[in-house]
Amino acid sequence: MSVDLGSAKVLATDAPHAVLDDCESIDTRTLSRSLFLRLAALDRDSAERAYVRDTLIELNLPLVRYAAARFRSRNEPMEDIVQVGTIGLIKAIDRFDCERGVEFPTFAMPTVVGEIKRFFRDTSWSVRVPRRLQELRLALTKASDELAQKLDRSPTVPELALCLGVSEDDVVDGLAVGNAYTASSLDSPSPEDDGGEGSLADRLGYEDSALEGVEYRESLKPLLAKLPPRERQIIMLRFFANMTQSQIGEEVGISQMHVSRLLTRTLSQLREGLIAD
Repeated sequence: MSVDLGSAKVLATDAPHAVLDDCESIDTRTLSRSLFLRLAALDRDSAERAYVRDTLIELNLPLVRYAAARFRSRNEPMEDIVQVGTIGLIKAIDRFDCERGVEFPTFAMPTVVGEIKRFFRDTSWSVRVPRRLQELRLALTKASDELAQKLDRSPTVPELALCLGVSEDDVVDGLAVGNAYTASSLDSPSPEDDGGEGSLADRLGYEDSALEGVEYRESLKPLLAKLPPRERQIIMLRFFANMTQSQIGEEVGISQMHVSRLLTRTLSQLREGLIAD
């Protein structure tokens, strides 16, 4: 393959790098335009077309690095951002029509940047949220800034809902998803201004002593349901209402001794039922 560039003649070898090395002094846009014309004339399944396409990708990689530099402050490796931007570059190369009279960098930049933004939108959230809420969050951020300048204060939920034409519930959901964008590790140390020691996990939650009895309570439910009504009432009054045996006797209409015997017998039945289970 040969591409005439005025006084310059580029000869293709076995690797795209060779073309780039031989053409360091040639204007990149002029070379790209010539390669795009050549690309359009080749059959889609030909090896020569794949070679020209690879050459265009390598030739325009500086465009991807330039776009990726805009996202340098994000907590993602620059190599990953460049890789995602390269996908956008490839899409732009496949869609570009040099006959439209538009320079390729002008055409490709929105696609490259859009691909990088989509990467952050879809993969950089700590918790996966629907795309509709992600877009709503961005719209709320923009509307909130605009309304804050007009009102000289932070806008309310009804004001944001009216501005965007959505319900107040949607506004609340959109504001809430902002908490899902970043997350702190449970192993992260305590902030210095908190004056605490240890990790975040050490300062969250507490031991619930009632949890130890959950299994027993769930096991007792079917056993209590099988008791006669009077025995079940005595158990409820004794252990849930904290009544004494004398008070239970007055409530049920039997003596305190009778209550004691019924309690002893009923508790033995419940104990045997738990052991059997």
